[in-house]
Amino acid sequence: MASAETGVAEWREGHSLPQSFYTSGMTFNADMEMLSTSQWLLVDHESRIAKPGDYFLFEFGAESVIVIRNRSGDVNAFFNVCRHRGSRICLENEGNKRVLTCPYHSWSYDLNGKLRGAHLMPSDFDPTNVALAPAHVRVFEGLIFLNFMKGTPPDFDAFCAPFGALLRGQGLASAKIAARKLYPTAANWKLVVENFFECYHCNSAHPTYCSVHDKMKMLAFGAGAGSGDDQDTILYQEKLKRWEEHSEGLGYPVGMFADNAESVYFRSGNRLPIADDAKTESLDGKPLAPLMTEFGVFDGGQTGCVFNPIGTVLVNNDHAVIFHFIPKSAHQTDVEAIWLVAPHAVEGQDYQPADLMRVWDVTLGEDKTITENNQLGVNSARYQPGRYSTQERRIAEFAKWYMEAVSARPQAL
Repeated sequence: MASAETGVAEWREGHSLPQSFYTSGMTFNADMEMLSTSQWLLVDHESRIAKPGDYFLFEFGAESVIVIRNRSGDVNAFFNVCRHRGSRICLENEGNKRVLTCPYHSWSYDLNGKLRGAHLMPSDFDPTNVALAPAHVRVFEGLIFLNFMKGTPPDFDAFCAPFGALLRGQGLASAKIAARKLYPTAANWKLVVENFFECYHCNSAHPTYCSVHDKMKMLAFGAGAGSGDDQDTILYQEKLKRWEEHSEGLGYPVGMFADNAESVYFRSGNRLPIADDAKTESLDGKPLAPLMTEFGVFDGGQTGCVFNPIGTVLVNNDHAVIFHFIPKSAHQTDVEAIWLVAPHAVEGQDYQPADLMRVWDVTLGEDKTITENNQLGVNSARYQPGRYSTQERRIAEFAKWYMEAVSARPQAL
């Protein structure tokens, strides 16, 4: 098994990663430590836990975290570990709890993690000094983020700052969950990310997705800011500028940015039109749900926010989609999509979940097949890192970002 130092030394900028970075269990474990401590992980939308006591579990590596709303309406997060002898406390993936009671010896905790009951303990046992271990949790525009750093976490306000203007007035914070679907994918998380960050494959692999979006935009910005060929980007600029002027006139935000490989988070954001005459990302361009935005009219734009390589949200005028990629092992990643609509939208009357999901359900199913085949090829003894195309610039940057992170690890793998 190649070491991390060997892999870093072998890697050539502009090429995919050496094999061990897609296959090694040791590398995977180090990746999980890096992601959970250096990144704010996008885990869900707070409408999932609308009432006090509502909770769900977020699983990441060996960790299980209880994300729960307390009686004051705040969102708390605790490691799912009893302070008695370490048993898991919550066993169901979601539900509602008045108290958190361990099923092993019935130690109980309130919704702020404080110990409420522990029977037959010695006289010198002080329950006021016992509480569930908290995970760092923050909420931005209704999106729940976690960080597992033992000490001070990364600055959340600085992390979110570039997205505030792009998401202004688009109703994300007040939205509610309309549907969700898991796509278990037999591939390393980096192959999943690389596939998501480029549209070099879109014409051959995603006919439905391509039929929905403007052809020139797909070449210039198919996978967001910084993902297209320079010449195609230049050719698209005039059309983009006209749309931006129209959209700004309606009150919508416009613009784009992309972190470089030296950044901590590898974020990017953009607002782009979907296609001529399209109001939303649907098969026929027609709305799928009531307007979410505060601007009172469709501008046919889509806001893309990549918070880090494993957490993204796309916001259309009438619905949004959260994507998160949860690494499960060196060869397995859970891809989950969560569709959001306006809070007043009524299922079956204002929207149909199947219609809402269709474009991305088809596309993510295709991505699953593509990425699993990619992993099978990478597993071969004949795999060699290949050169990225000019439409894969963003994953070339991602590879460089990732190798910077590997080089910064305190110990070799």
